[in-house]
Amino acid sequence: MKGFFLLILLAIALPVRAEFRVFTCEPEWAALAKELGGDKVSAYSATHALQDPHRIEARPSLIAKARNAQLVVCTGADLEAGWLPPVLRESGNAAVQPGRPGYFEAAQFVARLEIPVKLDRAEGDVHASGNPHIQLDPRNLLAVAAPLAKRLGELDAANAGHYAERQQALAEKMRQAIARWEREAAPLRGMRVVAQHKSFSYLFHWLGLVEAGTLEPKPGIEPGSAHLVQLLSQAKAQQARLIVRTPYDSPRPSAFLSPMIGLPLMVSNASTLTESPADF
Repeated sequence: MKGFFLLILLAIALPVRAEFRVFTCEPEWAALAKELGGDKVSAYSATHALQDPHRIEARPSLIAKARNAQLVVCTGADLEAGWLPPVLRESGNAAVQPGRPGYFEAAQFVARLEIPVKLDRAEGDVHASGNPHIQLDPRNLLAVAAPLAKRLGELDAANAGHYAERQQALAEKMRQAIARWEREAAPLRGMRVVAQHKSFSYLFHWLGLVEAGTLEPKPGIEPGSAHLVQLLSQAKAQQARLIVRTPYDSPRPSAFLSPMIGLPLMVSNASTLTESPADF
């Protein structure tokens, strides 16, 4: 019994290790934050890989998580424009508002594709800052990891060296993995692919795949029968070999086109780093 009470006293006396709290908008940034922080960081993702990050409800649970966060990490480039502003505003957390050190947008650190020359709502759900689906090019993750580790170190100075060391280790692993993936994917270069939404542009750009058309006539616009018939001819003419969509895209257009043209359909979660990069 005396030993039991001694253990209780020791537990009370020992300091409680406080993890640095990171709120992320997408699972890839939660995984990256955890890889950079290890046991020094707790990372929460507001979405999972099967959700459309454009269309999330600003739930009270998200507001509560943002209220307690020390750093908010999101893609930016308007990807979360429909729900993140009210989450941050209602959180009342001044430290994580845009423009403050506790707010981090990953898209600021990569070269963005498909920046529109003009903004017109008639063109569909276009993003003024370019395509925000940056995560499918792992080179972008490398570009984001270094400034994110630096920001973590600035906000959690006691562990700055820890973050820097883990970032260097991650960079080496990812460079090796990227080289291996590029060798393995070399036969795909030049393959023509039909995508449903512009979710895969960075993947295509990285691996040299060619977009032979999109199921959406304009970003975010559900296709009608006339567009699908036109796309059927276009895909045949360009000798497309694959249709790809995310799980949160409507299955109807691809289900129509795939058997009509005899192309395989691949459903990808359009997310990377949802598992630890240590497994690369």
